[in-house]
Parts: sequence; structure tokens; C-alpha cells
Amino acid sequence: MTSLIQTRTPTLAELDERARDIFRRVVEAYLETGDPVGSRTLSKGGVHLSPASIRNTMQDLTQLGLLGAPHISAGRIPTHAGLRLFVDGILEVGDLIESERRDIDARLSARGQNFEEALSAASELLSGLAGGASMVVTPVRDVGVKHVEFVTLGADQALAIMVFEDGAVENRLMQKPAGLTPAALAEASNFLNSRLKGRTLAEAGSEMRGELDGARRQLDATAAGLVEQGIAAWSGGEGVARTLIVRGQAKLLSEPNALDDLERVRMLFDDLEQKEQLIGLLDDVKNAQGVRIFIGAETRLFSLSGSAVIAAPYMSGRQKVLGAIGVIGPARLNYARVIPLVDYTARALGRLLNA
Repeated sequence: MTSLIQTRTPTLAELDERARDIFRRVVEAYLETGDPVGSRTLSKGGVHLSPASIRNTMQDLTQLGLLGAPHISAGRIPTHAGLRLFVDGILEVGDLIESERRDIDARLSARGQNFEEALSAASELLSGLAGGASMVVTPVRDVGVKHVEFVTLGADQALAIMVFEDGAVENRLMQKPAGLTPAALAEASNFLNSRLKGRTLAEAGSEMRGELDGARRQLDATAAGLVEQGIAAWSGGEGVARTLIVRGQAKLLSEPNALDDLERVRMLFDDLEQKEQLIGLLDDVKNAQGVRIFIGAETRLFSLSGSAVIAAPYMSGRQKVLGAIGVIGPARLNYARVIPLVDYTARALGRLLNA
């Protein structure tokens, strides 16, 4: 007789009290140790049932798709669907204590308020506190430009400075075209100022490329080259303008059982190289209210490595979403600890960027 294949994850309401209790205990034990959980472990841990009764219930949960067996003779671990059910319906998420909040605020503020330094500091801080790799995506600037200026730094470098109407400042180091004169430097600045002032980068980017093609005859050749570099660097969200900052990859090797499952860790490292897909994932978070959680096969990117992402948007003072920050690690992340860490760090980052 062929058994029916479970195609839908059951809800908690569909589990009886015994099944819910054993399911909760299996998941909590797995998240704590990373090891498969057997019936004898549960019977010694406070479940007042015989190992045989526990095994029968665990088998039922396995058939429902909530638990899985990594080896024939091993205990059970939660599937990705089981972890999702646990996180959404059972997990009790606490909050950070006041001293932890003050520590996060102080450590972010100590790094200054340079835009990219603040993002890097937030990612580094979150990785250290959460015990996994962290990532933050830089936002698309959608406020108007106030001023653009190019400054010579040496024989072969120029610094491009862009001041936005919200007071933010972004700097880019660029290769200085050979033979660039002070007059050509001023010409490049004037060209960009006349076309960018009061407009967002997204609004002006494509139009400026077309205008540059037509203005090459009037512009000094070196000025045109510098302008072209500037347009490429500030492209309003494409290519160079969207940066993914990842910190703490080495922590993925220090987690329990990492050395026993190096292939999964290797696949996770490969996932971290898929910058465009990760940026796309974090862009999805920007449309959410609060923290979002992605577990394993719920996203194509992590279907092989079985990783999880906990991420939250960071916002401007006007509650406009700028970008997202999150933690990535094995599916057995400490969700109760990491969720409030990500949430508060995202809010602290938003306050810092708007200070």
C-alpha cells in the first residue's frame, strides 16, 4: 500500500496537544545543539510518555513534513517547513535589555556618520552580536542633488563629492584622466551641477548619458571622461551604486557542526557571492513592515545550502525605507536572539544616518 505524500504544511491547530509539545521540544533542542533529537532524549527531558509513544508521534510529524531524519538510525530534526511553523506560531521573541540598546547606539555612533562607514559598522556590529555573517545593502539615493564638485588629489586621482538636499554627502575616488587641467575640472563640475541640481540621480541618470554624447564636442575631452566616470559611479541604483556589505563570514565556520558539514558551508559561501540575488532579496525586505525571515528552500538562492536570513529595513527620519540589513547563517539560527538584534540595529542605523 502506497502512503499519501504530504503536500501541505499543517497548521498548529491541526496538531493535538501531544504532537505540539513534542514538536516544540524537538525544535528547541535542535536549535540549541544542532543535533538530531531522539525519543530517549525527550523522555529524559520531561516528556511523560514512553520512548515508543514518542517515536510514534515523531513519525506522525515526519509524515506531515514537519520533521526529517538525516540518517536512517538517527533522531529527528525540523524541516524548513517545520522551522517556519515554529517561528511563526511557537517562538517567543523577547527584547533587548536597555544596556544592550545603549551599547549598539554607542558602538555605531563611535564610527562617525560617514554614510558608507555607518553601513559597514552596522554590518560588522550585527555579525559580532548575532554570531553569523551579516549583510547590508546601500540604498538608492532618491533625494535631490544640491552640489557636485571634483577635487584633484594627486597625479592620478580625483575625488568626486556629491552633496544631497537632505544633507548627506557621498564621495567617490576616481581615476584622473591624463592631462586634466583645473579648467577642465571646473568644466566637469559645472556640467554635472547644471543637470543634477534639484533632481534625483534616478531621474537624471539616463538623460545625462544622452546629453553627454551630444556635448562631447563642446566639453574638453578630459572633462568628458571625468563626467562619464561620475555618471557611472552615481548611476542611481545600478552596478556600482548598489553595494552589498558582508561581514563575519568566518563565523559560519565556528558554529557547532560546521566542520562536520563543510559542503553545506561551502554552498553558503557560494550563495554569499551571488551579490545581485542577495541585493534582490534585501530589496524585497524593503517592502515589509518590520523583520522578515527566509528559511532554506523558501528562496531559490538558499535551497541547496539550507541557510536562513533574518532581515529588517532601515528608514529615514521621514519613515522612508532606505535599504535593509540582516543576518545570514544556518537554518538553526538563534531566532529568539537574532530577531530583536536585527530589528533594533536597523532602527539604530536609521537614526544614525539621519542624525
